Amino acid sequence: MTTTPPLPAYPTTWKRRHLLELESLSADEITTLLDVAQQLKDATDGCRRKISLLGGRTLANLFFENSTRTRNSFSLAAKRLGADTVEFSSAGSSVSKGETFIDTAKTIQAMGVDWVVTRHQTPGTPHLLARELECCVLNAGDGAHEHPTQGLLDMLTIRQHRPSLAGLTVALVGDIAHSRTARSNMWGLRKLGAHVIVCGPATLVSPRWTELGFEVAHSLDDILDRCDVLNLLRIQFERFQSRPFPSVHEYANRYAMNGQRMRRCKSDILIMAPGPINRGVEITPEVADGPHSVILEQVTNGIAVRMAALWLLVGATEESSTAAITGGVSQHG
Repeated sequence: MTTTPPLPAYPTTWKRRHLLELESLSADEITTLLDVAQQLKDATDGCRRKISLLGGRTLANLFFENSTRTRNSFSLAAKRLGADTVEFSSAGSSVSKGETFIDTAKTIQAMGVDWVVTRHQTPGTPHLLARELECCVLNAGDGAHEHPTQGLLDMLTIRQHRPSLAGLTVALVGDIAHSRTARSNMWGLRKLGAHVIVCGPATLVSPRWTELGFEVAHSLDDILDRCDVLNLLRIQFERFQSRPFPSVHEYANRYAMNGQRMRRCKSDILIMAPGPINRGVEITPEVADGPHSVILEQVTNGIAVRMAALWLLVGATEESSTAAITGGVSQHG
């Protein structure tokens, strides 16, 4: 008879009602999120089974930019914990009729939601919502600022393959200039003791990152043998005002992970990518689908991390979380 892992006990040290960025979180807070995510992943049989931990709660997705993985992941995370979801898209909404972003968010909140998950092209938008709304706010990406749950799921994936992040060398390769994923990874990984290298063309990787304690490299070949993890970022052509390199072919020649470069890496290197991946640009099919790739594990871990964030944030509201937590445990066990 299979024994179901127990649900996590709510950490009394957790006090945050919003998840807006990783830069302001402490190492202990990040570790708490990762610990709870792993426990919830185990309790839901790898994020496949539902548990009644947040029954009666409602999550609203307010996305002003396109999304496949993040939006569906938040929805599944809520449903895996027994919550309902409301899906909002700016296309065809009252925003197109002149309603302000804040009024739209307050209208959605008035429908009785407990969390608002927002993605917006303007940095700082989730922080504005957190000041204006009474419900919990989660940042699903604000411009080129941060994407905290992506950073967390990347760290959770690494942690499942390594005993500790401390002492690892992790390279973020590609479009650092426009990547909110890179920024969340940079802050989170460093807080947990990893050495972070940002690597890419000089037009996309500022030398000023060294002033904040990160290593800057413009040659992937020069750093390959030192890396424990490579996180290959998508080139965000839609954000460019001008082309930062002569051609896609030249970029792939210098920065794409392929079979030849893999043979120069450590034998246990992890290959990651936040997606969507452009095969032949950042990574070749043989590497994306190879034994060192953990790209699909990242997707699954995204559900676990978002389950953890939803549960922790709603438990830190002014309402007591005791009833919800006890109810979840009694139905589960």
